[in-house]
Amino acid sequence: MRSLVLLGFVTMSACSGASDPPATKTDADYKQEIVTQMHGALLTDLDGLVTSATQMQAAAPLPKGRGWDKTGDAAALVAMQTAWLAARESYEHVEGALAPIFPDLDRALDERYDGFLEGLAGKGDDYLFDDKGVTGMHAAERILFLETTPANVVAFEASLPGYKAAAWPADEAEAADFKNKLLAKIIVDAKAIRDSWRPAKIDIGTAYQGLIGLVNEQKEKVNKASEGSEESRYAQRTMKDLRANLVGTKKIYVLFSPWLRSKAGGAAIDDQILAGFARLDVAYAAVTTDAIPAPPPTWSAEAPSAADRATPFGKLWTAVHEAVDPTKKESVVGQMNAAAVVFGFPSFVEGKAR
Repeated sequence: MRSLVLLGFVTMSACSGASDPPATKTDADYKQEIVTQMHGALLTDLDGLVTSATQMQAAAPLPKGRGWDKTGDAAALVAMQTAWLAARESYEHVEGALAPIFPDLDRALDERYDGFLEGLAGKGDDYLFDDKGVTGMHAAERILFLETTPANVVAFEASLPGYKAAAWPADEAEAADFKNKLLAKIIVDAKAIRDSWRPAKIDIGTAYQGLIGLVNEQKEKVNKASEGSEESRYAQRTMKDLRANLVGTKKIYVLFSPWLRSKAGGAAIDDQILAGFARLDVAYAAVTTDAIPAPPPTWSAEAPSAADRATPFGKLWTAVHEAVDPTKKESVVGQMNAAAVVFGFPSFVEGKAR
């Protein structure tokens, strides 16, 4: 009788599969997990972008019979600036993965003033407040942060074909257009990219290459600071843009780590990528402001002197260039490209549009 009970227990255990080894995940399993996790991770920031853009529009004043006034509209200006900064933070978290998937919406939301003017072939955009010509977050930033725009930024832009000096709305009609056209378009474009962000739209190979491109672009963003053509140049928060880019990139990259570590040699690549991110973290933490340190007057990006490299800007420039240099296999961009090969994705090529 006892032997029959034991036999029955063994049989039941075998049938239950209690001792079976866990099933090995396939590449398809990893890809599906990444799609699901990426969708949820970026949707949070996209909701934040829409919310902040809507708050910015709600705060925009509609004064009767006049344009904006420094005293009378001071509270509204602060509220708009605060909402713009929040919208910017949200977008900088997601731009790496989303820009190559939605290039037209990325351009509509994030193109710089000089980029729009180049697309307008020198014709310029003489009216700052509507939803035509120069639009997007930087068009609003250029107006909202007029009083904090550095002189070198104004000098850079004044040299551009089609330049129009930034200004606040000068009358009731311009204030209404700023609120109901320029800011309204930002909301429309933000909602369009959020509503288009569906699992079926997610090409993780394209998104991953976008992450590499954004890490590589960190050096370009630092380079442009020496020319007055940096990204968030009116609000003077380009350093914060760099930090937000890194936060967003790491947030999405770690979704790929388990898949990479399941591959032969993948753990070593993953360790080096994470170490590269850590080096950038250290470089960014060394700057305590939202703005990039001012480059020394004698700065040359082609051949910076030892003295210029020793300045706060020079130290940042050197650290970023060394960390992301795509020609160096050991850089974070080089290692992310090595991971792309393991995944079977196209490698990032510098100079190729994201």
